[in-house]
Amino acid sequence: MGADEVGTLDVMRAQRSEVIDPKITQHDGHIVKTTGDGVLVEFPSAVSAVQCAVEIQRELAERDADLVGDQRVIYRIGVNLGDVIHEDGDLFGDGVNVAARIEAMAEPGGVYISGTVHEHVSGKCDLNFTDLGEYELKNIANPVQIFRVELDPASESYKPRANPNRLGGSGAARKRHLPKIIIAASLLAVAVPVAYYRPWMPVTGPVADEVTTVEEVEKPSIAILPFVNMSGDEEQEYFADGMTEDLITDLSKISGLIVISRTSTFAYKGKSPDIREVAQHLGVRYVVEGSIRKIGEKIRLTAQLIEADTGEHLWAERYDRDFSDIFSMQDEVREKIISVLAVKLTSDEETRLARPLTNNPEAYDLYLRGTRLEGFFSKDSNVESITLFKQAIDLDSDFAAAYARLAQAYSYAVENNWVEEREKYIKLALDAANKAVELDRELPYTHWSLARIHNRIFASDIEKAIAHFEISIDLNPNYADSYISLATTQIFDGHAEKALPLIEKGMRINPQPPFFYHQVLGMARFFLGNYETAVQSFDQALDQSPTASFMQPFLIACYGYLDQPGDAEWAAMEYETLGRTVTIKTLMDTSSLRDPVYRKVFEEGLRKGGLPEE
Repeated sequence: MGADEVGTLDVMRAQRSEVIDPKITQHDGHIVKTTGDGVLVEFPSAVSAVQCAVEIQRELAERDADLVGDQRVIYRIGVNLGDVIHEDGDLFGDGVNVAARIEAMAEPGGVYISGTVHEHVSGKCDLNFTDLGEYELKNIANPVQIFRVELDPASESYKPRANPNRLGGSGAARKRHLPKIIIAASLLAVAVPVAYYRPWMPVTGPVADEVTTVEEVEKPSIAILPFVNMSGDEEQEYFADGMTEDLITDLSKISGLIVISRTSTFAYKGKSPDIREVAQHLGVRYVVEGSIRKIGEKIRLTAQLIEADTGEHLWAERYDRDFSDIFSMQDEVREKIISVLAVKLTSDEETRLARPLTNNPEAYDLYLRGTRLEGFFSKDSNVESITLFKQAIDLDSDFAAAYARLAQAYSYAVENNWVEEREKYIKLALDAANKAVELDRELPYTHWSLARIHNRIFASDIEKAIAHFEISIDLNPNYADSYISLATTQIFDGHAEKALPLIEKGMRINPQPPFFYHQVLGMARFFLGNYETAVQSFDQALDQSPTASFMQPFLIACYGYLDQPGDAEWAAMEYETLGRTVTIKTLMDTSSLRDPVYRKVFEEGLRKGGLPEE
C-alpha cells in the first residue's frame, strides 16, 4: 500500500470479484463483513469452508503466477468450527476468535484449520493435513489443535512458523514482523453457527463495584423477544424486526418500566428458548413474544405477555388488520401491555406515545427497509438505505425519524470512506440531523442522532453532543446506547469518573451488550488508572469482535503501564495484521480524545508499550 496504494487496491478488488467472492458463493458461504484487507465468512459446513479456502488459494496462486515481488497480494486463511452468535449483521463468540487467531498463524498462501474442523473434514476431502500440535491462543481458554492443509506438499513455503505459544515451546515473546516479499491479507472462515450468549450479572457485577452510587428503583422489567416472521418470505424479515424494535422503543419511553434493549433480546432471534431461562439471563420479570404475517395489504399479529416465574400468560391476542391500520394496531398492543402491568404514565409520556413516527404506512414500510439495510454497514447497503430514507421523506416531509436515520447513513458514508465528497456528506448529515430535531423534539432518536454526529471527529462539538445525549436519555430512560454514547463522550472530554455509572446503567438495560460496551468500560478503567481491569474489559470486547481494531491501542498502553512489553508487542502485532499503522504519531493523530491530560496519559502508555514515535 505504501508503494502503490491505487494499484494494490485494484489488484485486491480484482481478486475479490474474479476469484474470492465467486468461490464463496459457489460453496454457499456468507460474507459477514470485510475488515481492511480481511474478510469474515460464514459457511453451512466445515467441508464447504475448507474446500472453498483451498480452491481460493490454488486459483489465486495460478492466476498471479506471473506477478513478482510486491506486485503479489497473498492471503492467509484460518478455518474454525465453533460457537457464534448473530447480532446486528455481525458474528461474535469464541468460534470467530479462534478463526482469527488461526488465520494470524497461517503462512501466506496457506490454509490452517482447527482440530474440530479436521474431525469433520478428514476422509471427506481429497486433501492431506499436517498436525502442527496444540497451541495456547491469546484470549482462548483451552489449547487448540491446529492442522495445516497441504496445498502443495513439495513446497517449502508451507513449513509452520515457530510459535512461542505452542505447548512445550520456549515461551519467548513473539517478534513482530511481516514477510518482506509478499503482501499478506487474511480470510477468516467460521462454519456451522451455534447460539452463544452470556448471562447477565446483576449490580454485584464488574461495573457496580466501581460506581459510587447505583440507582435502585423497583420497576416492572420486561423483554420483548423478536416477533417471528410467519410470512414464508425472508424478504419480510425487515417488517417483523421493525415491528419488534418499534414496540421496544415505545415501551422504553416509559419511566416506570425497565425495558431490555434490542441488542440483548435479538440474540434469541430464530430460536425457541425457554422463557424462564430468557428471564434469568436478561434479569426481567415479564417477557413478550409473538409472530407476524404480512401478505400484500393484510397483516396478522399475535402477541402474548408472560410472567416468567410462573409461565402464566397474563395477556394474549391476535390481530387481523389491513396494512393501513398498522399504527392503530401498534397502539393497541402497547396500551394492553401497559394496562396489564399497571404502569402509570406521566402526562408527557402519554403525549409522546400518542404521536406515531408517521401517519403514512408506505413511508413507514420504506423506513423499516432502510433501517434494516443501514445495519449491514456496507457501501452498497448504505447507498440503498439513503435512497429508501429519501423516498420515505418524499411521502412524508415531516417524518423526523427518517431524517435522523438518513443523517446516520450520511455519517457512516463519511466514517467508512465510502464517498469522496466528504465535506458535502458531513453537511448533509448535520442538516438531516438538525432537521429531525426541528421536526420532533420529543423523539429520543433524533437527539441521539444529532449528538452522535457532533461526537464524531469530523464535527467534534462536545458540548452539543453531551447536551443532546442527555436529552435523549431524559426522553427515553431505557435508551441503553445513549448511556454508552454519553459515557464515551465524557471519557473523550476527560471525565472517566462520570462514565462509570452511565456504563452500569447501560449494561443493566442491555445485559448481553455488544463489544463496544466493554470497550468503553475498558477506556474508563484505563483513565482511572485501573490497568489490569481495563485489560479484562478490552479482552472481553475482543472475545466478541476479534477483528475490531479499537481495543489494541489501549491494550498496548495498558501493558506499557503494567510493564508487560511482551503483551504490548503482541497487541501491536495484532493491530498490524488488521492493516493498521502502529506508531505513536499515527495513533495520536487519529485519536478522538480531546482532553489534553488524557491525551498525554494515552501517549505515554503507548511509549511505555514500546511503540516507535513515527
